[in-house]
Amino acid sequence: MAGAGAGSIGRYDSCSFSSRGTGRFRPLKGATPAVGAVGSLEEVEEERIETVVQEDALQKVLQAIVKVHPYEEPAIHVLKMEDYHDQLGRRA
Repeated sequence: MAGAGAGSIGRYDSCSFSSRGTGRFRPLKGATPAVGAVGSLEEVEEERIETVVQEDALQKVLQAIVKVHPYEEPAIHVLKMEDYHDQLGRRA
C-alpha cells in the first residue's frame, strides 16, 4: 500500500496500524473462495490494516490492494477524513 502512495502523514511515510483477529465468512454459490468451501462457515486468523491515503492516490492504492489480496472479495472500507491542521494552527 505504501508503494502505491498510502500512509503519508506530515513528514512521515509508510504509516499504518495493524490488529489481528478472527474473520468469519460463508462462501455462497458461485463464489471461488481462497480459503474454505462453498456453503461452509469458515474462521481464519486475519490482520486488519489501517492507513491514510490522500484522495489523489486512492484509486492507485485500492488497485494495489486488490492485486495482491488473496480473497475474492476483500473487505475494504474508505472513510473520508477532515483535515484538522487548520484547527491546530499548523499545516502538515
